[in-house]
Amino acid sequence: MTAMLIDFIGPAERPPGWRDRALCAQVGPEFFFPAAGGSTREAKRVCGACPERAECLAYALEHDERFGVWGGLSEGERRRLRKERGNGGTG
Repeated sequence: MTAMLIDFIGPAERPPGWRDRALCAQVGPEFFFPAAGGSTREAKRVCGACPERAECLAYALEHDERFGVWGGLSEGERRRLRKERGNGGTG
């Protein structure tokens, strides 16, 4: 019933989730999606202090996010983690 209610109400009325509590929501996307060859250092620093880091990484792995820093890991680091876990993702 709760899920149906949340789907019915508008986004402004939904209870906050991990994304709303994450520090990246306060910083902006430019750190987390650097241009090719750009540094991920600042994004990883923010992620390192974020209480939602584990939830963010789990989301990125579950949804096969291929760009940006999620849960403190870059694209390549997430790809290696998926391979180590034996689920290399699609593509």
